[in-house]
Amino acid sequence: MHLIDYLERRGGIARTRELLDAGFSRHVLARAVSREELRRPRQGWVHLPGTDTMLVRAAVSGVVLSCITQARRLGLWVSADDDVVHVAATSPSSVNVVSAHVHWSRPLIPRPPGRLEDPVENVLAIVADCQPHERALATWDSAFNTGLVDRDSFRLFPLRPAARRLLLDVNPFHDAGTETFVHTRLRWLRIPIRPQVWLYGHRVDFLIGERLVLQIDGGHHIGAQRDSDNAHDAILRVHGYTVIRVSYRQLTESWPEVQDLILRAIAQGLHKAA
Repeated sequence: MHLIDYLERRGGIARTRELLDAGFSRHVLARAVSREELRRPRQGWVHLPGTDTMLVRAAVSGVVLSCITQARRLGLWVSADDDVVHVAATSPSSVNVVSAHVHWSRPLIPRPPGRLEDPVENVLAIVADCQPHERALATWDSAFNTGLVDRDSFRLFPLRPAARRLLLDVNPFHDAGTETFVHTRLRWLRIPIRPQVWLYGHRVDFLIGERLVLQIDGGHHIGAQRDSDNAHDAILRVHGYTVIRVSYRQLTESWPEVQDLILRAIAQGLHKAA
């Protein structure tokens, strides 16, 4: 296999030792570097031009992308207001990090040399100890919902207390943070709360009981989208539904006020069919 092809299959970056073990000579590597087909970000590593900068930074820093940073890269739900890079490491002597949150906990799955991204099991274990329970649960729900992990296999790992608690609470049917937040915060009501219910041509975020609809607006709720949402709200009201529409910011930053609206509607029986 050609050197470039090999690296492309490895995400564009690899340790020099791995390439030598794979049969590529030092002469071939040096020639590729001299031709600028490869670059050396640090001693012992080479990468293709255009390689994911996060992977290159991890190699230079001697760390592994993990926690919410890797969760986001895996497509899992992560709070939008946390933009700090989270990484993991096991040997302080090899780490050179300037601006990142470094996790030093022992990984569930050992990291082989040259690994730059934690597997999802390690990611979730670190998220459990790093993030508040509710945010961690939203990330876990997302991982179980997408099938990246399953409860039966995950329970076999030596989990720490926070992770064991999350494993008890995780709901694989939740695919977004808003679903986790609303379900977690209102489950004490003992009233059915169903996410993503199809009503009169559109999905609603939550149907509480039989007639109370909770809609969560994101940043897209402008222009044509807002007109469409408002028209659907009107249709729902004509058919006997009560609609409570709040923003994502209200859900995350002003929950007591949102909860009060929902509880008052329930107290008035607006969640029940006539």
